[in-house]
Amino acid sequence: MSYSTADSFRPVTLDDVRGAQKMLSGVARVTAMEGSRHLSQTAGAPVHLKCENLQRTGSFKLRGAYVRIAGLLPEERAAGVVAASAGNHAQGVALASALLGVRSTVFMPKGAPLPKVSATRDYGAEVRLHGQVVDETLAAAQEYAAETGAVFIHPFDHPDIIAGQGTVGLEILEQCPEVRTILVGVGGGGLAAGIAVAVKSLRPDVRVVGVQAAGAAAYPPSLAAGRPVSVENPATMADGIKVGRPGDVPFGIVGELVDEVRTVSEDELSAALLLCLERAKLVVEPAGASPVAALLSAPGAFEGPVVAVLSGGNVDPVLMERVLRHGMAAQGRYLAVRLRLTDRPGALATLLGVLSVVDANVLDVSHVRTDPRLGLTEAEVELHLETKGPAHCAEVGQALREAGYTVIG
Repeated sequence: MSYSTADSFRPVTLDDVRGAQKMLSGVARVTAMEGSRHLSQTAGAPVHLKCENLQRTGSFKLRGAYVRIAGLLPEERAAGVVAASAGNHAQGVALASALLGVRSTVFMPKGAPLPKVSATRDYGAEVRLHGQVVDETLAAAQEYAAETGAVFIHPFDHPDIIAGQGTVGLEILEQCPEVRTILVGVGGGGLAAGIAVAVKSLRPDVRVVGVQAAGAAAYPPSLAAGRPVSVENPATMADGIKVGRPGDVPFGIVGELVDEVRTVSEDELSAALLLCLERAKLVVEPAGASPVAALLSAPGAFEGPVVAVLSGGNVDPVLMERVLRHGMAAQGRYLAVRLRLTDRPGALATLLGVLSVVDANVLDVSHVRTDPRLGLTEAEVELHLETKGPAHCAEVGQALREAGYTVIG
């Protein structure tokens, strides 16, 4: 499979995806397909997890990056490649380039998580930190390509990228031939487009459903308009699908072959990540957990067997801590309350005694004594509690009120 970079808008076919699969043999892992009893019970149908979080570099991105770079002409390889990414695509391009003996330069935002920057360097890329947001980083990478002649490797908007990602679809059909619904996270659309090409060519009866974060959902308005439109200031913890505008190439495929695009909330993403960790024992980033979030938000909406594609597991530990707490809060297992009490010796001990009776685990306590809104003998206390669910949260609040405390948040 060798294509000129000028051939950027040719259609993507099943033959392309099959060719990509042969090219990736011995390079990309055939990732595991794991059943989930808990999700199956929740959905009322068999649910399987396609574990691309266990792929080399921690995400599906290696597939498309390798196919794209391997398809370059000799003079293009000699010029090197350049990419822009905050994480997964960066690592995919870096490893693919190293495997193919091609020089790579990757631009990353200055605020990119250090583990992702370090991993990209370890795979052999020259990393340049530029800009505060990915759009600025992308512009810098394209400028570098124009100045040096390096080939810009787009994260999703090229047929070779889509063909490489489509190999996930072929593996799903081989591993779970009885599948009826495939759920896949959508950012720019490369993975969903590739899976749809592979699956719909062989099994048009299988329903392919895309999932976007509600705060960065560019596909629903784009599909309604019949053309890619931009969402200004996309905001979501799921940086892997935080894309403000669909790619031109995948948009056409998604519009034709993907049956539906749904959105999920931040709370649903957090709960899904927590579930993957606790029940499936899998570390999954928020973008990778988006298909599970769709299952949790509408458990009876999908005909089974269902395959949920866990697209990546490259989550920054600092973000993981925040997301886990957010997920626990969304499930009623983490409670933050503020209340006022009389500022006297033993007052805090008395308060903690009330919480002990209702078996609430105190994680953190902070005091405010100097706020002008407080009375002379008052103090404000903020408590972070670990609880057992919504009913237990209500029980804690009731116990505090019955003990005479004024709960203000």
